[in-house]
Amino acid sequence: MNEIFGFDAYSPKEIAERVESIGVTKARLPLVSQITLGILAGGFIGLGALYFTLVTSDAGLSFAASRLLGGIAFSLGLILVVVAGAELFTGNNFLVMAWASRRISTWELMRNWLLIYFANFAGALGLVLLVVLSHHWQAAGGAVGANAVKIAYAKVALPFAEAFFKGILCNILVCLAVWLAVAGRSVIDKIFAIIFPVSAFVAAGFEHSVANMYFIPLGILLRDSSHLANIEMLTWAGLFSNLVAVTLGNIIGGGVMVAAVYYLVYCRRSNEHER
Repeated sequence: MNEIFGFDAYSPKEIAERVESIGVTKARLPLVSQITLGILAGGFIGLGALYFTLVTSDAGLSFAASRLLGGIAFSLGLILVVVAGAELFTGNNFLVMAWASRRISTWELMRNWLLIYFANFAGALGLVLLVVLSHHWQAAGGAVGANAVKIAYAKVALPFAEAFFKGILCNILVCLAVWLAVAGRSVIDKIFAIIFPVSAFVAAGFEHSVANMYFIPLGILLRDSSHLANIEMLTWAGLFSNLVAVTLGNIIGGGVMVAAVYYLVYCRRSNEHER
């Protein structure tokens, strides 16, 4: 198959087989490994979000330049997850492929998602605490902190339906980034495969549940120091509402519109033949 595509990468069929097998391994990692790697992933995505906040704090950038550069900066998070190794809830929506092939049970799928989701949350909150205590947010005369609050407020102010559909679009691109990264055979391959889909979703303003576990709590903690008006909605209840909508959207985008589609295209027939 590689000869057909003309480059040294795994073919789509080979990617599907690898993703399915990786899903089985992920679902059956020891409990401590899942929790630890989930915490790391929450922190890694938070580092990408920190980088995004810093870059987009420059008021001298045009809208397009700010979104593009911010998106590239945010790609750091998924690069760390994929290359350094960690367990990310949105990427683990690919476990749907192993579940559909009956290689993992519904319980194993849900257990993994729940463990990784809350471990990601813990990792993101841990980074938020470090950022607040480090006073990093005071950089550029407080512009970084003010930008963090603006970003968080914009997210909690989203109507439920809008956040849900932006969550779908986000995880389509995130899971495609993971899919392309699996195709690569070197670290450079994987990094370049990740940058374009991730920077596209960030530049477009789509919603990522784990990123919001960093963005919104940071904004809440910095709210009183920002001196910005009309930010009453920036509360823990606002965080919960946003995460419900975005998480559901992420599951549909990654688990249904990417993982399930590729399962139907590349895995269903081979599994039927085996049975």
